[in-house]
Amino acid sequence: MAPYQPSVRRYRYLGVVSSLFFVCAMVLAACGGSNPANNTTPSAKPHILTAVVSPGKTFTSNFNPFINVQNSLWGTQGLLFETLLFVNQKDGKVSPWLASSYEVSSDGLTLTFHLASGVKWSDGQAFTSDDVLYTFQAMQQTSDLDFHSVWKLIKNVAAPDASTFVVTLLKPDTTALFYIGGQTFIVPKHIWSSISDPVKATNDKPVGTGPFTLKSFSPDIYKLAKNPSYWNTALAPKVDEIDLPATNSNTAALLLLSQGGADWTGIGYDPKNDATWVNKDPAHNHTYFPPSNIVTLAMNLTKFPFNILAVRQAINIAIDRSELQAKAAPYAKPANPTGLILPAQSSYLSSDYQSLTYTVDDAKAESLLQGAGFKKDANGIYALNGKEISFKLESPTGWTDWNDDEKLIGQQLSKIGIKVDTQFPDFTNVYLPEVTNGNFDAVLHWTDPGPTPYYLFKDLLASYQSADIGKAAATNIERWRDPATDKLLAQYATSSDTATQTAAIQGLEKIMVEQVPTVSLTYNPFWDEYSTARFTGWPDASNPYVNPSPYSYPEIEQIVLHLTPVA
Repeated sequence: MAPYQPSVRRYRYLGVVSSLFFVCAMVLAACGGSNPANNTTPSAKPHILTAVVSPGKTFTSNFNPFINVQNSLWGTQGLLFETLLFVNQKDGKVSPWLASSYEVSSDGLTLTFHLASGVKWSDGQAFTSDDVLYTFQAMQQTSDLDFHSVWKLIKNVAAPDASTFVVTLLKPDTTALFYIGGQTFIVPKHIWSSISDPVKATNDKPVGTGPFTLKSFSPDIYKLAKNPSYWNTALAPKVDEIDLPATNSNTAALLLLSQGGADWTGIGYDPKNDATWVNKDPAHNHTYFPPSNIVTLAMNLTKFPFNILAVRQAINIAIDRSELQAKAAPYAKPANPTGLILPAQSSYLSSDYQSLTYTVDDAKAESLLQGAGFKKDANGIYALNGKEISFKLESPTGWTDWNDDEKLIGQQLSKIGIKVDTQFPDFTNVYLPEVTNGNFDAVLHWTDPGPTPYYLFKDLLASYQSADIGKAAATNIERWRDPATDKLLAQYATSSDTATQTAAIQGLEKIMVEQVPTVSLTYNPFWDEYSTARFTGWPDASNPYVNPSPYSYPEIEQIVLHLTPVA
């Protein structure tokens, strides 16, 4: 199983550092941005889009499309390398891309992709089915390249001719098209077949089929240039260049935006920034934050006390989500107990839960603990057989909204006799290895979005997405293993009948509500701050054609290809 790595899950860093990594004027010059008064680019000059996508760090060259987007640089998945299909995660609509068409056999076991004609790699070589075949065979041979575990679905692959690629599944699976066609980025065989270790390859000179190529790279800024030979002439980019400067904080990114030196970021919203961003130029400066996924309190279910249902239930009803929103993250509305992203997924909501919301009930929480045999000890902490309900709760340092959430949760749970030790470890060196290998008590975490609720539930709850403690879990870090859950997930995946799929989702809702495999907290939005001063065509509430965040892959390609420079 591929090791757990976050992709579109968290979407941005929230660390705020007081000093800037660069003097802003230097960044403006490096980005090709001008002063605020010069918001339009003369037609004789290139149309340069500046995006600030990784506040808090400088860049390390890595354009490996196989590995997780937290490690490969922005633009690798979508702008440099592409997928066979574009599966819109907002509505599930499937559009042709590197494959001009596809077919699913009547028994649901075979996917046949017919490749678009005239596609070339950015070095001029022709794109053929051998490239697609190589990509999937590489993922089969090295599981660490198979981030979405597609080879758990596939029996074999074949390329009967230069323009046809065929996948035979182990069993019918209606989700396979999304992962195989819409989430696998194709690489050129003539480049990658000579790479000895594709997992560690940084691919510093990327050759892709995408609408952009790498123009230049440095730790301070890298630039993507329009691919003059891009195959999709109907959607040829109108953006000539994308500049990506490094900044060391959200503060620096926002300053760059407010001074007209950048066009797009996803740093997260703080109302106090309205005066320096949105209200400074409301005609051009915009935010768009539709709900994306769910921030959760993920409990290690292999450990005491989280292996006791009453404890999970008590924690769930003692947390005041409204207080989290009011004091920590004003943009983060309380999540729904079912795990659905509402209102977008309301068509799946069970009639049993139409009016269900979270209600704080400390008295009931303590009653649940008492009913399970817990009693308060001399410290005022509930204990069972001498073992207190005392645990370490972690969130990555610098993720300020989550850090504040964590502190509030600790205070709220102390009211019902639960002791919480709040900690804020480094994301890369401590937090991520701990959650991957199961060496934690409880953490604030995220869920994965997808075209339907199935994808969130699958990554969160499927047994095969879990692992024993000490081994890397793909996405099910809680280690929830339940045959009834797996049966419902299989019911959805093996059926193309809408009613059958909906019934499976509603069964999973019941498990979320009654068994509390994770504690849902608030909705994490798609972070999207953008300016229309130099480019128009951004997704917004009136035209939500894709998920809007610069951290949505491969949606970023669709967004950039929809942009039109201001004349």
